[in-house]
Amino acid sequence: MSILDFLSGQFIDVIHWVDDRRDTMVSRFERQGHEIKYGAKLTVREGQAAVFVHEGQLADVFTPGLYFLETNNMPVMTSLQHWDHGFKSPFKSEIYFVNTTRFNDLKWGTKNPIMLRDPEFGPTRIRAFGTYSVRVTDPARFLSEIVGTDGEFTMDEISFQIRNIIVQEFSRVIAGSGIPVLDMAANTAELGKGIATAISGTIAEYGLTLPELYIENISLPPAVEAALDKRTSMGLVGDLGKFTQYSAAEAMTAAAQAGGDSGMGAGLGAGMGMAMGAQMAQAAQPGPWGPRPVAQAAPVPPPPPVEHVWHIAENGQTKGPFSKAALGRMATDGVLTRETYVWTPGQDGWMRAEDVTELAQLFTILPPPPPPPMG
Repeated sequence: MSILDFLSGQFIDVIHWVDDRRDTMVSRFERQGHEIKYGAKLTVREGQAAVFVHEGQLADVFTPGLYFLETNNMPVMTSLQHWDHGFKSPFKSEIYFVNTTRFNDLKWGTKNPIMLRDPEFGPTRIRAFGTYSVRVTDPARFLSEIVGTDGEFTMDEISFQIRNIIVQEFSRVIAGSGIPVLDMAANTAELGKGIATAISGTIAEYGLTLPELYIENISLPPAVEAALDKRTSMGLVGDLGKFTQYSAAEAMTAAAQAGGDSGMGAGLGAGMGMAMGAQMAQAAQPGPWGPRPVAQAAPVPPPPPVEHVWHIAENGQTKGPFSKAALGRMATDGVLTRETYVWTPGQDGWMRAEDVTELAQLFTILPPPPPPPMG
């Protein structure tokens, strides 16, 4: 056996790459200490590209197909050392397989709110998030600019950089678009295309392209969203007068059901019942030519003002609710003092009874505390 035959038997003659992981962008073909054989078969599948690196320099890029590494059908080989000398002197070469398919469903989002000037709300802040896809279009540039000598390069190693570029261009495009915040949801497709176009020039320097970019959501701060909800509710109210009467009636019903002073609840219920009974009786009273029309009924007086109900704090426990009349009786009996802490719905925290304007008058009819005894 000649030395050439011995070397030929030791060299790798089949070069290909199969990877079932979806995040690998570049994989170096590992020779396990062997060198590439002259005439070796190189298989490049669809969705792949093979970059040939000889002695540290990029030599050629192979698109999908079957190749035999020989000088007669690959002119680039003629410039490489020893390919046409039957391997009389060994050499080192590397082949990197590059995944050229799309990497889909990649996430992006604004880490911090973006400031912009809205024509309707003025200065405001928004957040946004969505998805994008990326694809290697120039394997040689991608290998030289990003991968380097990394034997296995995944999407996670560059996704953070791409997300930063997307957020930067999103901020610039959204601030200069002049689209009101309330109309952005109807223009997400247009905004996504504009952002992808703005990004394409930057990532092209990496050998990449951004086929798709989607904006899934654009949101406002919670305080602004709450104001919008209130504004929408006001628009749905319609007749503000009728809505006020309805709200007052609902408040009386809630006060009657709250309990506390049973006389107050009963009085409210009786008042509402009398008003409804008078209206029904007037509607049912016959006229000269038959039953009186409902339209001729006397107008119903507005509901009485809603009285506050109060809670008191005593020995670390909450008692109530009590009506103002009940608190007056408690003040007369000495149960409620000026220093007693009270609270009613709508009040900002507990307050002393003498500091509440509505309750301070309960103590004006009582004498002040006696002076300390003389020593």
